[in-house]
Amino acid sequence: MIVGRPVLLVVDIQKGSFMPRRPDSMLEFMPDSEMRCRRARTVVDSARAAGVPIVFIQEIHRSDRIDYGRELDGSEGIHCLDGDPSTPLAVEEMGILPTDYTVPKRRYSAFYGTDLEILLKALKAETLILVGGFTDVCVHYTFVDAHQGDYFCRVVEDCVAGSSIMAHDAALRAMEYLQTGARRSSAEIIEAFALRQAA
Repeated sequence: MIVGRPVLLVVDIQKGSFMPRRPDSMLEFMPDSEMRCRRARTVVDSARAAGVPIVFIQEIHRSDRIDYGRELDGSEGIHCLDGDPSTPLAVEEMGILPTDYTVPKRRYSAFYGTDLEILLKALKAETLILVGGFTDVCVHYTFVDAHQGDYFCRVVEDCVAGSSIMAHDAALRAMEYLQTGARRSSAEIIEAFALRQAA
């Protein structure tokens, strides 16, 4: 399940993950999205206890909206805008510490136009474990780029939330297609971290 050195990627669990959904949103959202984000905190805590590095990814766009590119051509409206109360990382909810790593991004993939690859090389990462959202967008695209970068990838399927149940399920199948055994439960990952801690 974990090959070599693991790193936990917490993808876009920001303040908005714990706020009521905007009524003008065109996305369905999974009804248990907040619960899934809160469950991700248990994976964060277990990673920290086992000494596994944690990288918190934050989607954030400039307040003048110049850096959205084609991101607004589909179903998503304005989101993750700098200065909006929903955009900061969920520091308290996720127990983020000053010693954790943070990577801001302007695109869906955490690898595109960021220093994530440099950080992962410095951490000597081999297996990337992903939690967060959206399963079908930022998690999926980050997973694909990690796969293409020859990382072993695991997605914690009960700690990710999609833009809809259908999209969530399809994205999980697509990730499993790329790497057999990629889909894992939080219980499996927490147990794997505990074994590393005990070793």
